Amino acid sequence: MACPVTEIFSSVQGEGALVGCRQVFIRLAGCNLHCAFCDTPAGDDHGFCRIEQRPGRRDFKQLPNPMTAAEVAAAAAEFNLPLHHSVSLTGGEPLLRTAFIKELVPLLKGARHGIYLETNGTLPKELAKVIDLIDIVGMDFKLPSVSGLPPFWEEHKEFLKIASQKAVFVKVVAGADTTTAEIEAAASLIKEISAGAAMVIQPVSPAGGVRGAAPERLLELQGQALNILTDVRVIPQTHKIMGQL
Repeated sequence: MACPVTEIFSSVQGEGALVGCRQVFIRLAGCNLHCAFCDTPAGDDHGFCRIEQRPGRRDFKQLPNPMTAAEVAAAAAEFNLPLHHSVSLTGGEPLLRTAFIKELVPLLKGARHGIYLETNGTLPKELAKVIDLIDIVGMDFKLPSVSGLPPFWEEHKEFLKIASQKAVFVKVVAGADTTTAEIEAAASLIKEISAGAAMVIQPVSPAGGVRGAAPERLLELQGQALNILTDVRVIPQTHKIMGQL
């Protein structure tokens, strides 16, 4: 089986609970959502996968798409997987490619903490197909105030139930229009399903007309969530601060 892959590279995780950890990133093409603030092309019509040859150098080589699982695993292995905390399967939305993930993951050997899935948290049935192959789940709660989409509370609830079989945290992107009610709903859902999971409030990087929240507002939102949960963090997209992929 072959799959369109956008890019493969080694860098530090720039967002969420694993920020600062070294990972090999495998970005699969395509997404089932079109969030207003998204900075990643959603289509799967990528003629080539770009592979950064030396971390941080932007010295890309290109391999034609679609790529086989063996080709992707071989490209990832060039980055010395034992040096890395984990391999990040990201996108787009990687759970659109569960058959490919089933072929790929057994070939990805050596990362210190296994496989990290970065997902929008809206495809619980697809997660159930691969959860046994995943070690860590970083899932989003998509808030209508920043996504520009309808709410996905039921999908997120079912998704978190399955993800809680493994280590999991929830990332919530927040902007100027994010309401206290949204944050409280997110925190309450986490408490109901997986009370020990961390909630990461990520200040939106303004795009698509979505405005960033002021620092005092972010602290207010964190305070509201901390009335419900014990572990709530505010973490921006640090890879953008570093100028890295």
